[in-house]
Amino acid sequence: MIKNIVKNSRRRFLRNGGITTLSLLVGFDLFVTDKLPKNILANSLEKTTFGLPGKHPEMTVLNDRPINAEAPPHLLDEPLTSGDRFFVRNNGIPPAKDTIDTNKWTLTIEGESAINSKTYTLQELKNKFKQYTYQLTLECGGNGRKEFNPPAKGNQWSNGAVGCAAWTGVRLKDVLADVGIKSNAVYIGYYGKDTHLSGDLNKVPISRGVPIKKALEEESLIAWAMNGEDLPHLNGYPLRLVFGGYPASCSGKWLTKIVIRNKVHDGAKMAAPSYRVPCKTVPPGAKVAKENMCIIESMPIKSLITYPKTGATIQLDQELPIRGHAWTGDLEVDQMHYSIDFGSTWQKCALTPPANRLAWSHFSASIKFPETGYFEVWAKATDTAGKAQPMILPGWNPKGYLNNACHRIAIKVV
Repeated sequence: MIKNIVKNSRRRFLRNGGITTLSLLVGFDLFVTDKLPKNILANSLEKTTFGLPGKHPEMTVLNDRPINAEAPPHLLDEPLTSGDRFFVRNNGIPPAKDTIDTNKWTLTIEGESAINSKTYTLQELKNKFKQYTYQLTLECGGNGRKEFNPPAKGNQWSNGAVGCAAWTGVRLKDVLADVGIKSNAVYIGYYGKDTHLSGDLNKVPISRGVPIKKALEEESLIAWAMNGEDLPHLNGYPLRLVFGGYPASCSGKWLTKIVIRNKVHDGAKMAAPSYRVPCKTVPPGAKVAKENMCIIESMPIKSLITYPKTGATIQLDQELPIRGHAWTGDLEVDQMHYSIDFGSTWQKCALTPPANRLAWSHFSASIKFPETGYFEVWAKATDTAGKAQPMILPGWNPKGYLNNACHRIAIKVV
């Protein structure tokens, strides 16, 4: 059975990367699609690439209502993810940028477990509280969903729904302390200015949150800047939450209100099956009762090869430099390895520590291949608790969350 799983996984890998691999190995450009066999087009062009305002032209758009887009791995090669390459995961319709007046933008803090109710302007947040900048990794809980079998409904993310940027803002805990937190506080929830796809202003597209313990961490921010510039419009301009290490859906965008709750927040997309996985592992395709699903919190260990692009061709006497990033939830990345023999043996990579807690680490290595032929370079990260990425898909779940299987690229040695 394991053999079949590996074989099927490899078929999907080759199919999903087929058009890129072919273009690099036989030397024609991607735009010459009319020359390709119909079956290759059908299998490979599962997503559409077209321009999004403020985003790199190579970003892959999975959906336009709501807008969802990811970066191919090679676009994420820089140590920090620029705004034009940062993935977009929206649930509703963002407020039109020309309707946003930062001088009038406000944030209200209230709730059953708030001692007071207070409203701050954006300028008051900047002036009243100490500002901090942290490099924080955000990853969509469904990143890698397209690999699940049986397929899971939702955006069929490959590997690019992740990014690490330098976020600037104020600590959420400082603002909550200014409002006052009752001893019975359990959770915080957020509300944003985005609107429901139906157009019904009484419906909320998404309102998630985090346990109060996570909200009070030093790196949990109310942010207005990314890499020293205003937030990109599609990533929450002018104000958002940033919780590194948790599913990015917890980091509310176009932020207008935070509620301090005396129970687990019950906003839109908090109920099962959204952003939940079975509390215990289940067989592929199983139906799982809502009461048997647990909220996703700390994300699992994961890594991504960002150089070279899959499909590269090198000479036998050349060494192949590889590099990429590794990250995990509340823990840290402890080791990084690569394999060129389908996981039979592993070699250590050089690993650069993160800039701060909850940022991603960078890895690199130089590979000498033993002979000519087709190879795959696999990457595997291990966290400080000793947990390593699985070589094949981890436990199946109905929504296709938390795929942290080893990333791999195709290489031809001639």
